[in-house]
Amino acid sequence: MKLPVLVAKAARAALDKKAENVVALDLRPDSSFTDVFLLATGQNQRQLVAICDAIQDVLRADGYRPDHVEGYPRQEWVLMDYGDVVIHLMTAKAREFYDLERLWGGAARKEFAER
Repeated sequence: MKLPVLVAKAARAALDKKAENVVALDLRPDSSFTDVFLLATGQNQRQLVAICDAIQDVLRADGYRPDHVEGYPRQEWVLMDYGDVVIHLMTAKAREFYDLERLWGGAARKEFAER
């Protein structure tokens, strides 16, 4: 599956801040509102803020700016909307509760791991 460059850059930035379970879901066959979800788990709200800041810094350096950021800095779920890519940063509790991977179970997956 060929994903936008933005996805790999955001995934690497998240992993550099110790995000866990970083997964991209390719929604192109099933969605008209976005192409890819990037999901990542942080241990707590403070780590979610650090991950979000790191992603924004890396992507901003390449000219990407989010259309919208929601849940920052005091929620268990931070959503970063880059149009064709929507990034979901969640605590383990929120990720288990909302279970986006189950909701989009037919989507092709790409898992990102630390180097």
